[in-house]
Amino acid sequence: MTDQDATLRLREICLSLPEATEKPFGGHTAPSYRVRDKLFVMSVEDGRSITFKAGPGVQEALVGSSPERFFVPAYVGPKGWVGARLDADHDWDELAELIEDSYRLIAPKRLTRLLDDPPAGPAAPHP
Repeated sequence: MTDQDATLRLREICLSLPEATEKPFGGHTAPSYRVRDKLFVMSVEDGRSITFKAGPGVQEALVGSSPERFFVPAYVGPKGWVGARLDADHDWDELAELIEDSYRLIAPKRLTRLLDDPPAGPAAPHP
């Protein structure tokens, strides 16, 4: 997967979450993703890795079991954030779940409930 493909896939996953927005972090040009202006995924400038928030014990489990894919990022690592190398071979369904978990840790409960119980759309016509 090219860096551009990974960036597009990441964007698709992140922006599928309720009220998620794309906005660079600080003076960087790499995309970062927020909900209500709070970061839940940050991209690194070279597009080869991201960081996301994780619950207690998740960082240790991921880095311990797959150090070729996951790492403890500088600065935010001590606060439980996890780094993921996008140039490594990833199960994108797993990565999407980890991103959703990060979103759930950051987003207001009203928005996380939308993931569990999406609003009903128009009823499908009966054949």
